Amino acid sequence: MDKQELGAFLRSRRERLRPQDVGLPSGPRRRTPGLRREEVAVLAHISTEYYVRLEQGRAPRPSSDVLASIAGTLRLTDAESDHLHVLAGTAPNRTGLHTRDVRPSILALLERLPQTAGLVMSAAFEILAWNDLTAALMEDFAPLTPKDRNLARRAFPRTLTNDATLYGLSDAAEFRLGVVTQLRATLARYPTDPAVTGLVDDLRDTSPDFARLWERHDVQTAPMLTKTFRHPTVGEITVDCDTLTLTLTDRDQYLVLYTAPPGSPSAEALALLNVLGAQASHYTP
Repeated sequence: MDKQELGAFLRSRRERLRPQDVGLPSGPRRRTPGLRREEVAVLAHISTEYYVRLEQGRAPRPSSDVLASIAGTLRLTDAESDHLHVLAGTAPNRTGLHTRDVRPSILALLERLPQTAGLVMSAAFEILAWNDLTAALMEDFAPLTPKDRNLARRAFPRTLTNDATLYGLSDAAEFRLGVVTQLRATLARYPTDPAVTGLVDDLRDTSPDFARLWERHDVQTAPMLTKTFRHPTVGEITVDCDTLTLTLTDRDQYLVLYTAPPGSPSAEALALLNVLGAQASHYTP
């Protein structure tokens, strides 16, 4: 049970709600945003003292029934409710390190995908494997250190001047928000993994933008179904973006696939990149 993170998450969800959102009168002017703690307690059918202690990180582990009641009161989404249970220690929780080795069958699949840029990403946004078309669309990750292959670090550099470090993505702001929400969920699953905790601490210390988004305690964003890359050689390429979770042997990795509709200008651009290879990428060694 991560008491401090649980308290902070509950407080962030409570403060985003208005009384009218839960059927209460707005009443006189409030000094703080959101619902009052006693209002949450009454609606969740628990004592105010216990709920206050939960937010302050001083309460014992709540039961699954209490968590379900609080989740309903705070209007949590399924993803937020799952996160709440993980923080409270009432859901299966991984321990140790997140996995970086990629199954050979997945590596072979990447090479067999026609006209598809594919990559495998760890739970902490490290690029673990990629095919030739990904190297042409983004960059050849082979010469880079594991730290430099991390898309979270690429999204939040120490000095954020433009979106060149994100391969000309048109939805760079949405991608950054997605990085933050996914890292928060990853940290809840791997609270003792130094690679995860170190990454989060480093980004909070070096990137004001990351620190601001992190304090929102969001754990869910809208899925990004398409992306547009502004490529230096072939121009704009709009691709469908499909992310598949690899759970075999509990790997907790993601297979990301970029494709374009057959016959579209973007499909033609991908075909050209397939011919040009990594020498046409955003970053050439």
